Amino acid sequence: MRNLKNDISNGLFQRSLQVAPGGVHSPVRAFKSVGGSPLFFERGEGAYLFSVEGQRFIDFCQSFGPNILGHRDPDVEKVLRETVELGWCFGACEPYSLELAEFIHLHLPWVERIRFVCSGTEAVMSALRVARAATNRTAILKFDGCYHGHADSMLVKAGSGLAGRASSDSAGVPDFVAAHTFVCPLDDDEALERIFKTSGKEIAAVIIEPMPANYGLLLQRPEFVQNVFDLAHANGALVILDEVISGFRVAFGGMAERLGVTPDLVTYGKILGGGLAVGAYAGRADLLNLVAPAGSVYQAGTLSANPLAMRTGLATLRKLRGDGIYDLLEERTNRFVLQLKEVLSPAGFDAINLGSVFWIHPKAKKPVRNLTDLAANLNVQYAKLFHQLLEKGVYLAPSGYEVGFVSLAHSDAVLEDALEKIKEAVSEIV
Repeated sequence: MRNLKNDISNGLFQRSLQVAPGGVHSPVRAFKSVGGSPLFFERGEGAYLFSVEGQRFIDFCQSFGPNILGHRDPDVEKVLRETVELGWCFGACEPYSLELAEFIHLHLPWVERIRFVCSGTEAVMSALRVARAATNRTAILKFDGCYHGHADSMLVKAGSGLAGRASSDSAGVPDFVAAHTFVCPLDDDEALERIFKTSGKEIAAVIIEPMPANYGLLLQRPEFVQNVFDLAHANGALVILDEVISGFRVAFGGMAERLGVTPDLVTYGKILGGGLAVGAYAGRADLLNLVAPAGSVYQAGTLSANPLAMRTGLATLRKLRGDGIYDLLEERTNRFVLQLKEVLSPAGFDAINLGSVFWIHPKAKKPVRNLTDLAANLNVQYAKLFHQLLEKGVYLAPSGYEVGFVSLAHSDAVLEDALEKIKEAVSEIV
């Protein structure tokens, strides 16, 4: 077994603990779910990350999804370098966001209008505000097992009250905020219908990840997603698809394209900026025209639509529109996951994927679609595998609930190398 030398990372983490909460700027990075202290990385290239100790890792995290072309794709990097020569942030109108907006509008028919922001959380927060203004209703329905960022009304859990009323799931979120959110289990048509029967006229919008990918990859039945649309619209509520992870990843049109549905509002992030900080909310023109300055729903952002994110985003999306890119990614990932299942089986793990998104999880007797289907000790089982893979030079997200991503830079040769390393790791833990 190769000893993983991470003395420099350990030192940096100890310094970080003195200046940042928990030593990190996003909780999952702290390795609390898997134990140990985090590695610090100094650069990325293609399918690889390089630690401050100089070790190379095959990276299946890819910044939690946005690097669909891999780290520092040459074509996107060229555009980024050119843009730095033009300017970083104007706080004024520029042509770059217009070009990106027109490109998305041209290829996604449900995007009649779009507003760029700086994160998926900001996009969700704004879409919810638009929905409430459009319907003159207060309540939001979300699903237990979907994550929509850290806006107060989304940091809720299922409560014991009437029709799935929620309670706060984070300190600092008042109960009166959580009380305006209903929570329904995924893959539960009866619970969904019960909530609409008792409280449907209160609900401004239903928000759902059409590919839930923050509590594992909880692939939903298309019939359930269609039922969400049918019940929402029958009760005068809007449907918001949270495609922050799935948008431009599982297809150019995300899950809306794969499922053949038309959202009233949709939120994007991750890939949209080619790896830079960006998000967007989009949808029907009548809804987006409620947003200031066209309407009375206020939302603003100095860094929104900054030239760097807009130009790298457009370069990324143009490349993704190339012939066969999504077919190649899906075929490559399907083959990788099929082999991965066989390699992981002796250790009691399985793997599933949708497009180029995959998830390693303990074996289950039925499809995992709901939080109740998750293994009780998932992170405990995953932690051992995670660290063994780290020893072999394979980097996955440091939580068993996080999914993995295959990028265009993960060539057949890279994936074959990864499988060999994973096979070695499994042989040492069984």
